Amino acid sequence: MWSLSVPWWEFALRGVIVYLFLLVFLRLTGRRQTGQYAPFDLVLLLILSNAVQNSMNAGDNSLVGGLICAATLLLCHALLAQLTYRYERVAAWVDGTPQVLVQAGQVDLRCMRRELLTADDLAAALRAGGSLHLHEVERATLETNGTITVVLKKR
Repeated sequence: MWSLSVPWWEFALRGVIVYLFLLVFLRLTGRRQTGQYAPFDLVLLLILSNAVQNSMNAGDNSLVGGLICAATLLLCHALLAQLTYRYERVAAWVDGTPQVLVQAGQVDLRCMRRELLTADDLAAALRAGGSLHLHEVERATLETNGTITVVLKKR
């Protein structure tokens, strides 16, 4: 339970590498993947966590090894939070930037394709924002957290 099969620093290094790999991978798959979980997205995240487990712990099942891996991931997360808070460029790369999907009732189809959003996704967001018709929408924006905010035209 207390003895490690590899040096402590190897757990930390493996944790950092896996954290950075998953960060880049999830960022490249798009905002929808992290902001709007469909059942298949949740399954992917569960399988990913299982897939990278052994790469982080090198087959070690000790308590200390698990705690080192967990502490490393928490430190990586805290460091990234500090970096995104202090540096706009890092925040833009990690979180992305808001994308305008609808402007003055006109849908940006290129943006919809790029973000892998369907017309049904947009229609659901517009209904949730209080609009039944596209011409009522001044602006709909895909936020960096994956939600779609809707601003209606003034009457």
